[in-house]
Amino acid sequence: MMTVSLAFITIFILIIIELIFFKIATYYNITDHPNARSSHIDVTIRGGGIIFPLSFVLYCLYFGANYTFFLWGLFLISFISFADDIRPVNNKLRLFIHLVAVSLLFYQVDLSSLPWYFILFAFFFTIGTINAINFMDGINGITGGYALITLVSLYLINTFIVQFSDDNLLIMSIFAVIVFNFFNFRKKARCFAGDVGSISVGFIIVYFILSLIIKTQNFNYVLLLLVYGLDTVSTIGFRIIRKEKIMEPHRSHFYQFLSNEKGWPQLNVALLYIIAQTIINLLLVFSNVQSIWVMLCVIFVLGIVFVKMRFVFEGTEKLLKKALDFMI
Repeated sequence: MMTVSLAFITIFILIIIELIFFKIATYYNITDHPNARSSHIDVTIRGGGIIFPLSFVLYCLYFGANYTFFLWGLFLISFISFADDIRPVNNKLRLFIHLVAVSLLFYQVDLSSLPWYFILFAFFFTIGTINAINFMDGINGITGGYALITLVSLYLINTFIVQFSDDNLLIMSIFAVIVFNFFNFRKKARCFAGDVGSISVGFIIVYFILSLIIKTQNFNYVLLLLVYGLDTVSTIGFRIIRKEKIMEPHRSHFYQFLSNEKGWPQLNVALLYIIAQTIINLLLVFSNVQSIWVMLCVIFVLGIVFVKMRFVFEGTEKLLKKALDFMI
């Protein structure tokens, strides 16, 4: 078990690692330059989220190379994502590495012994979550803040409700996110997560949630990511209605609208998403409901509320412009 002194030493080491990376990134120009889709105006270091996978190197040094397949999957997907942060990587190669990493994760949680429909659910959940977290990484504080509340919720569940993973693995994840937030959760961020950060933290969160669902047989724990899910799915839906190519870069997410077009401070928008997910997590934990029908009803009702809110703030013309033009 991690002691208090080891915890402080770990945080100190992670800060030093991040500062060293800043020096390397500045020297090799691993930076994010503003463009038409950006929510920032300054050149900022990209890839600060490299600290997420690197924190697990410390875990291995402290506690041994446990969870071998998960860690190999994490390092593989982090490596290809960091390479993509430096220069574009071939799509087929990136997809292949992602599939290998996800396969290693599945092997770690022993999905092969479960029914085929669970494996199919796990595949779509894993790919969807990793991509959703990557898509949602667009303003200061949102990735780090959302990851922190999710990981803390998972730690509390692991400690007080049902043990599904190693406490130290969760603690190490939380420390890495806290250090990243120190440099990112501010008006003028020192760094962005980059693909290496958003994809690796998505991979980490999926591993913990899948482990929890397998342990409890309770699918309701997918609600730990509900707010991100509502924004991502509704955005994809509206883009399909507008006949846009959903794989092309954009800034159509609701959080981007609030920050870029409504002019809300980025940290306020991030806090809005964090607080909303925190409320959902508390209700999920304290209600202790396990019915999948309850989960589907919650997703349906909150989905309607979220879409209605988007219409109120963004307007019908913006959300459905091309579809309305076609009808006219």
